[in-house]
Amino acid sequence: MSAWKASASQALRRRQWEILSVVAALSSMWIVFTSALGKMPQQGSASGCARCHPAQEAEPLTPMGRALELPGTNATLSSHPNLTFHKAAYTYTVETHQGKSTYSVTDGAHSITVPISWTFGEGAQTWILERDGHFYESLVSYYPSVERLDITTGDEGLTPETLEEAIGRRLSEVEVKACFGCHATNAVINSELSLRTLKPGVRCEHCHTGVESHLISEALSGGGDLESAPPALGRLSSEGISNFCGQCHRTWDLVVRSGWRGVSNVRFQPYRLANSRCFDGTDHRISCVACHDPPQTVVRDEVSYDVKCLACHAASSSNGLVASPGKEEGCPVAKSKCVSCHMPRVRLPNGLMTFYDHHIRIVKPGESYPY
Repeated sequence: MSAWKASASQALRRRQWEILSVVAALSSMWIVFTSALGKMPQQGSASGCARCHPAQEAEPLTPMGRALELPGTNATLSSHPNLTFHKAAYTYTVETHQGKSTYSVTDGAHSITVPISWTFGEGAQTWILERDGHFYESLVSYYPSVERLDITTGDEGLTPETLEEAIGRRLSEVEVKACFGCHATNAVINSELSLRTLKPGVRCEHCHTGVESHLISEALSGGGDLESAPPALGRLSSEGISNFCGQCHRTWDLVVRSGWRGVSNVRFQPYRLANSRCFDGTDHRISCVACHDPPQTVVRDEVSYDVKCLACHAASSSNGLVASPGKEEGCPVAKSKCVSCHMPRVRLPNGLMTFYDHHIRIVKPGESYPY
């Protein structure tokens, strides 16, 4: 009996030792994990990505990074604390005090006031408003070109018959998810709107899926973990990149199927670019990322894009630009600022916004807007 007790006691001690060993191992792993977490950025992934990609450090300050702004961060509204606009029987007012903004509409007898929680757009600004469990696109927006309010682009044909309708266009569930999904990060989780996890603006992880996992792996490994890095979007074909960017900027297929004809579709750059004669879907020299680095502010200097044109059209000291083998004839008109002629600036019908037309072509005087 004593031998059995001794054997049982030894087995118990071995079991206790195994448990203590497991606890010690888990504690060690927890210390490493929490230490790694301490090295990770606390406010979004941009600062974490910038440790290896320093050029992306300013990403939150770019137009994409500011595609959606929260209360207290909107410098435009802070500098324009009292904006008003009149349309038919309605008067609109956007007031800002101490970082908080409200959107009001009145018919003279009654009024509705809604807090502005989400500002969409870094330049021209439209507001998504929530009232009684429904979301609305504000009927008026702010336009920097005139520094005042006017009817939201695309809503010019709306004629409100009630004060409720005058707030703006009521959005469907699909539209709400599309708005937040394109202008914010982590706003749509498992196909459902998730305002609790929303990060304002288009952050690294919006386009580069797996960023958070990569940051954790990098921290745990001490750096150099390339296995967990998100796929490089630049390796996509020009057609693939166009479709990827077109998820928010509209694809060629979507524009055609929706019947969005006329000048207003100049806003949809992937569609316009695909209409260019030189776009073939495979040549990386003509794609969205051939000219633009998404995490950087768009370059406005027209001369800077000449080198992009010269990637296909070689320079000639005799007559300006001449074509590389198999490409178009050289340009007999100018030696610089190619985009100023071949990607003309187009003003929307409301006269409030202007876009470069990404349908690259020889523009003939007096011709109508194509497609």
